[in-house]
Amino acid sequence: MANTRILVVDDDEIILTSLSEFLRLEGYAVDTARSFQQASAHLAAGQYPVVIADVSMPEIDGFELLKMVRNRYPDTAVIMVTGYGTIENAVEAIKRGAFDYLTKPIIDDEIKLVIARALQQQRLTAENRSLRSQLAERYSLDNVIGHDYKMLKVFDLIESVADTPTTVLMTGESGTGKSMIARAIHQRSLRRDRPFVEVACGALPETLLESELFGHVRGAFTGAVGDKPGKFKQADGGTIFLDEVSTATPALQVKLLRVLQDFEFEPVGGAKTERVDVRCILATNLDLAEAVQAGRFRQDLYYRINVVAIHLSPLRERLGDIPLLADHFLRRHCDRTGRHVVGFQDEALQLLQTFDWPGNVRQLENVIERAVILTKSATIGAADLPDEVRAHKNAGGSGSGGGNGHVMPLKKALETPEKDLILKALVAHRGSRQETAAALGINRTTLYKKMKRYGIAMEDSAV
Repeated sequence: MANTRILVVDDDEIILTSLSEFLRLEGYAVDTARSFQQASAHLAAGQYPVVIADVSMPEIDGFELLKMVRNRYPDTAVIMVTGYGTIENAVEAIKRGAFDYLTKPIIDDEIKLVIARALQQQRLTAENRSLRSQLAERYSLDNVIGHDYKMLKVFDLIESVADTPTTVLMTGESGTGKSMIARAIHQRSLRRDRPFVEVACGALPETLLESELFGHVRGAFTGAVGDKPGKFKQADGGTIFLDEVSTATPALQVKLLRVLQDFEFEPVGGAKTERVDVRCILATNLDLAEAVQAGRFRQDLYYRINVVAIHLSPLRERLGDIPLLADHFLRRHCDRTGRHVVGFQDEALQLLQTFDWPGNVRQLENVIERAVILTKSATIGAADLPDEVRAHKNAGGSGSGGGNGHVMPLKKALETPEKDLILKALVAHRGSRQETAAALGINRTTLYKKMKRYGIAMEDSAV
């Protein structure tokens, strides 16, 4: 309390002296002012978490002081005091931003309680601001690691669509970071201070997903003992991220189409139409175009959500990003666990770059976290990696053959290193096939054929 400064403003000398003396005895540092001008000078000279101001003062009253404090010092709590309290004045004070409104004579326990509540609210506000700042930092685009030309295209798309209300559809294998990209889009949008609500559609039974998304009214089904708002309502003004949207039933797809077109829906069992303002980001690890052809996904919904498509490539197609991601996860988990690990031994890094990573970025992070915890040295070696990563090389992951004495045909054994070399060259030359072919010492036609043979995406890039 000794570091908590309170400014008491009152033109009544007796009240000013008695209240300030009481607060000093309670352990607060107290300054006093007898007018608006004196109060302004004190506020300009130092920080005051709490201001206690009389409503009735000569020349400029307490409401003008309240207005000035709210405009210039929004983190300061203002407690209004008056000798002629009315309900109308109290309501007016709260509407103008006062923390509380008290009448004279001031009761000691009452002012103590109000000050304590004001300081508690300020602590919660500061903690909330800090958490928001940490959240924004964690999910900022700066924390999405990738120098591969495919990821650079993703970054460009994020920058282009972030500040628009456009629906975004993200595709890619599980573990490629779709949730993080969705949060990065939200954090770079004008909705960043509004809710971000994530729904894993595939994790919920069909019978519960509709209620989870749109809410329900009391009595809608057995166990619905009260009204419950859905995720769309919770995300009002912000962003909703629907992961694994391909698992939605045909009936639910109809409701999704309506809310994406008209931003309207009815809760389960309800007749009242709800309206929301949400930005929708959807994700799937399936080929929705194929699902439309097979009749498993509505064509009109597919065209509605496929406004801006962002595809996240699997980690095995982004070899150049593996060392960057591994180092990022190493630092993150060293900070979290307090371990001191400075890097990777060459053999360990080679294993990381030759493994197929079926679980993609999520699997890589889990492997690095495990290695940070288990390693006995200052660098992560091959022995610190899981068996499946180390066994990959012995099983022919590097193209040399199995560990059972079987020798692979030379042409087959050379495929993996050749594919890796082409991928690395493409990354180094930012996708330019002409520069890549020149660097590899082959003509562009040969490069095209090899890219097609190895399934390397023939995306438009500089030529």
